[in-house]
Amino acid sequence: MRTTYMAKPNAVERKWYVIDASGKRVGRLASEIASILRGKHKPEFTPHVDTGDFVVVVNADKVVFSGNKLHKKIYRRHSGYPGGLKEIRAVDLLKTHPERVLFNAVRGMLPHNSLGRKQLTKLKVYAGPNHPHQAQQPIPWESASN
Repeated sequence: MRTTYMAKPNAVERKWYVIDASGKRVGRLASEIASILRGKHKPEFTPHVDTGDFVVVVNADKVVFSGNKLHKKIYRRHSGYPGGLKEIRAVDLLKTHPERVLFNAVRGMLPHNSLGRKQLTKLKVYAGPNHPHQAQQPIPWESASN
């Protein structure tokens, strides 16, 4: 009888990838990043184990929205207090905190549990072309959808 391979959390080998977000659409890029963070690109992918790699995203301020989403999409958050709803449009968030646009998109595509929160810590998003992770020697990610 054959058994299904299950990855062990301490036996996972992690790599660092760098992705240039300039000119790419938010949703398509976020789904690809979420797949890398989960480890779905690896043959030893196990759904209940964090088998993913680290992702460094640069030029997050140059992402593109399709259609009219840049002006119509609204990001909402709530403080938990009465009247604590905060709303900001995508065009304004892209001007003030461009890394949050991609971060929120990827967060919505990961599992909504403790495993997803752990996987999200491996995402590093930067607005400009520079990042402080040169010591990890990140490899450029070749996107399947260029």
